[in-house]
This record gives sequence, C-alpha cells and structure tokens, in this order.
Amino acid sequence: MSDTVLVEKRGTIAVLRFNRPDNLNALTQQMARETAETLVALDADATVKGIVLSGAGDRAFCAGLDLVEARATEVHQVEQTFGTICNVYKQILLTEKPVIAALNGIATGGGFQIALVSDLRVAHAGVRVGQPEINAGIPSVMGSYWISLHLGWSLNQELSMTGRLMDAAEATRYGIFNRVVAPDQVVPTACELAEHLAGKYSVAWARTKKRFREVALKGFEEAFRAGVLGQQEAFATGEPQAFIDTFLAKKTRN
Repeated sequence: MSDTVLVEKRGTIAVLRFNRPDNLNALTQQMARETAETLVALDADATVKGIVLSGAGDRAFCAGLDLVEARATEVHQVEQTFGTICNVYKQILLTEKPVIAALNGIATGGGFQIALVSDLRVAHAGVRVGQPEINAGIPSVMGSYWISLHLGWSLNQELSMTGRLMDAAEATRYGIFNRVVAPDQVVPTACELAEHLAGKYSVAWARTKKRFREVALKGFEEAFRAGVLGQQEAFATGEPQAFIDTFLAKKTRN
C-alpha cells in the first residue's frame, strides 16, 4: 500500500482521504485501486459504522483523472484503465454502510462522479463541481449517466456538453449538495450525517440503500460499455493527448 489513500478513525466513522494534494487529488490507477480495496475493507470492519470520503489539503476533493497518467494511455488500455476508475463508483454503491462525500474543494470528472454515487454530499460555499471532460476531448458518458440519476435531461445535456462547472449555490439549488457549511465543518458535518444514518433501523436502512443501489447499477454496465467505446475512439484520434500536452505545457510555463 502507498499513501495515496489515508484513513482516519473518528469514533465509529472512518474518514478516507484522497492524498495527492499537490495534484488536486487527481485519480491515478493506483489511487483508484487502493480506494476500492479500502472501501471493501472498511465495509467488512465491524468497528466502522460509516465512511466519509474527502480530499487532502484545502483545494480539491478530487479533480478526476490524473492527466499525466491519462496522456500515456494507449487505445488498447482504455477498457482496463477506465474499468479501474469505474470500480471505485461501483464499490461505493456496494458498500452497505453510509458513505458521505465531504467536498473540501473542487470535484470534477471522476471526483464529481464519486460524490454523485455517495449517499449524501456536504460542501462549503467555495466548492465547484462538474464534468469538464468534453473540453479535454474525452466523451462525458459515465458522468452523464450518474448525473441523470440526480438532474433532468436538459440540465444534464448542458453540463455534459459544455463542461461548465456549477458553484455551490447552484449545486445546492438543484439538490446535489445536501449541506453547505463552513470549510472547517465539512468533514465533521459529514461524520455527523454518517453517524445519523448508521443509527437507523438496520433492515429499513439496508433495504432502502439496496433499492437505490439497484436503480443506480441498472444502467451501469451499459454506460461503461459506451464509455469504453467513446474513449477508445477519442484516444485513437489523438485529441485528448493534444489537449493534455497543451495543458501541461501551460502549467509548466506558469
């Protein structure tokens, strides 16, 4: 195990932090694997009653795919690399315990999707979220699927096709954020919500979460296959790679 994922116990609640703050906690393959493995372990741990997901530092929850790693992805690797990331979403849904996303900063792409598949979301007023992949030459397929479980068709189209980000006020207005609190209260509030949900009657909680899981996973495989095809076609054109090269070059100059 590396230290790309950190776990802190707060009583009976486990706080799992994505730990690449210098890279906006962007998801590498290693981080995705470790996140999924940690979720499985925490779900099996009888001393853990709930899980809070957050990011290290104060800039980002998770900024989606790590661009340096994505740049090196070849077409024949897309299904495997995309599958590793998507397994994080699946494991969050499969976790029997409450999973609360504590958004301490920007959450885009895969990071936004992690928040969307969590049971509830806590953020502060400075948080922004969205699906900017299309602006990097990558189809927004899996993201648009998760958004469809929360928002209407027209707004989903706008977010997925323009790649614009929502601020906290807009995300709250549309019901994406369940609580907006001061920055230093994001994780504590998420822990309180996890404890609250963990205290529900066991069968009522389990069956309620199971039903949401069934609905969410019903279209997962179809979205995954479409996402693989879309990314394979995109990377075959070289457009995502060209965007990443330009982006990284600007970042280096700055």
